[in-house]
Amino acid sequence: MKKLAIIGILILAVALTLAMVLPASAAVTQNEKVPMDRWVWVECANNGNGEWVHLTGDLHVLFAVTDDGAGGFHVKWHFQPQGISGLGEITGDKYQGTGVTQGQFNAKPPFPYEETYVNNFRIIGPGKGNNLLVHQNLHITINANGEITAVVDNVKVECK
Repeated sequence: MKKLAIIGILILAVALTLAMVLPASAAVTQNEKVPMDRWVWVECANNGNGEWVHLTGDLHVLFAVTDDGAGGFHVKWHFQPQGISGLGEITGDKYQGTGVTQGQFNAKPPFPYEETYVNNFRIIGPGKGNNLLVHQNLHITINANGEITAVVDNVKVECK
């Protein structure tokens, strides 16, 4: 619960910063490809012994911010791997990075605040049992008094 409050405070800090730089009713959209170069631990790989996989490629990033003109902000984001692949450090097996992460938050600083986030992160390897599947959905609502009134955080990690 403390972690969620900290996340909420950080996102509110971003919203407050935007409040100082955006005119009323402004919309800002960023749509970019960002190079990715990361080592990821895939616990399913190497016959269940796990191995590091070096992933490279582009991450499509879409980020939209709207000031509603009444002191509130609406922010949406979307991340999606495009052409991300890599090799297992031990086995040399080829892996593909797939999935999508998206979310949104609405805030009228300092409160109320509402956020929803869904992450589907997959690293797909050859054969059966080499696929790492991560799914998370998160929702938090903070009322105008700064009280957390709803929290849902479900995380599922599977090897298939």
